[in-house]
Amino acid sequence: MSFTKELWQANLPLFEATVQHPFNQALAQGTLKLSAFKHYVIQDAHYLLAYARALAITGAKADLPEDVIQFTNAAQEAIVVERSLHDGFMQDFGITKQSFTETPLTQACDHYTLFLQACAWSQPYAVTLAAILPCFWIYAEVGNAILAQSVKDNPYQKWIDTYAGEEFQEAVRKVLATIDRVAEQADDLTRQKMHQAYKRAAELEWLFWDSAYHERTWPDMTK
Repeated sequence: MSFTKELWQANLPLFEATVQHPFNQALAQGTLKLSAFKHYVIQDAHYLLAYARALAITGAKADLPEDVIQFTNAAQEAIVVERSLHDGFMQDFGITKQSFTETPLTQACDHYTLFLQACAWSQPYAVTLAAILPCFWIYAEVGNAILAQSVKDNPYQKWIDTYAGEEFQEAVRKVLATIDRVAEQADDLTRQKMHQAYKRAAELEWLFWDSAYHERTWPDMTK
């Protein structure tokens, strides 16, 4: 069994909880509250900027020139997607640039982005790869699952098509191949740390959707 298949099997209940989360189920049915989707899109745009930085650092640590290209290109693509959110979903759903700029990162987004960047700066290349993987892989699989359930004339179909599209799926397959190669050369302790990093990032993926569904913000600590 490949290392990435080991990861998937070890965290299958977490993925199933993610795809069955009310946010994703309502998204597939087109019944998700508009305010929850707006909350999600704003935080996703914030997240992608931080994720791009983590990808760029990962690329700088890469052991092969092909990997440097792979992850620096992925960093660039994350920025392109972030900008397309401003020009696409945000305009479509009435989110102004001012409201985006003035909306701070939620606790979930702040936690996730800090975790990724801390891994990118402080952990070995192999562990960093495991940390960035859920954003690729889980998003792709959730996109596939939602696409299969999506209703006709779904107001969120454009988002669903983005992550279920072949271009994104191919990018995921390439990342999986890279991680399997790196894991095969890693020692047991490193592989254990890769498992831990993947699981924590997958947990934070779930938390990100849960935060959007409940439209959570920072508590007022002055009360």
